[in-house]
Amino acid sequence: MGRIVYLNGTYLPEQEARLSIFDRGFLMADGVYEVTTVIDGKLIDFDGHVARLERSLRELDIVNPMDRDAWLDVHRHLVSQNALDQGIVYLQVTRGAPGDRDFAFPDPETTRPTVVLFTQSMPALTNSPKIRSGIKVITIDDIRWGRRDIKTVQLLYPSMGKMMAVRQGADDAWMVQDGLVTEGTANNAYIIKDGVIITRALSNEILHGITRDAVLRFAKEAQMPVEQRSFTVAEAKSADEAFITGASTFVMPVVEIDGAAIGAGKPGPMALRLREIYIEESRKAAI
Repeated sequence: MGRIVYLNGTYLPEQEARLSIFDRGFLMADGVYEVTTVIDGKLIDFDGHVARLERSLRELDIVNPMDRDAWLDVHRHLVSQNALDQGIVYLQVTRGAPGDRDFAFPDPETTRPTVVLFTQSMPALTNSPKIRSGIKVITIDDIRWGRRDIKTVQLLYPSMGKMMAVRQGADDAWMVQDGLVTEGTANNAYIIKDGVIITRALSNEILHGITRDAVLRFAKEAQMPVEQRSFTVAEAKSADEAFITGASTFVMPVVEIDGAAIGAGKPGPMALRLREIYIEESRKAAI
């Protein structure tokens, strides 16, 4: 039997899960999602993800179908049912399936949100081989919509960016707007110069990363200086170190941008130390 998934109040084998062709997530990308990391069978940064989910739903006027404790119960049940040790729980909420296609929002009293959750096993999550080599990124124009702070399922351009990178022999793409780096395809972007961690400040232009928030908090506790400001591609290429953060990557060193080596061209000591701290502290706080 395959994975057990959650669909609209029911736990069932993934092969039996079915959605309406009129679901607005399918027709309009009208929905939001979250990805919560699982380490040692426990959830990392869960409350941060629920808080961001609530914010995303509120910004799109989608009814939140569960409270915090109900979301936690579903997450824990899926982790248990699928014997998940390391990996993620993916959560998606759409505006639902009104029974026909229409640009106008359906009445929330008669069309309830569609709720989907499933797990993905990632046995090498905390010990990725990429840690030893670091990752390579390219830069691409950021042509996404202006509300990147809402974690919507509108992921076509980030997916295209990822494929642009793969076709050039790289791992990921950093998106650039007005000459300034915004973020990666599914992660926040950072550089380190003269011992200072630099990352773009929060705004509607980037996702408010839950891992980002934790990493910056841990960095400050470790007395690593942090500067929240925009930086150029040229500044990134001349940095001593660079890295990304995300729910499934934690802290991942970046060793090359557009073919130019960053620093010594290998994972730097500050990024590696931040990864160690993040994993160690996250394990302590996991639920």
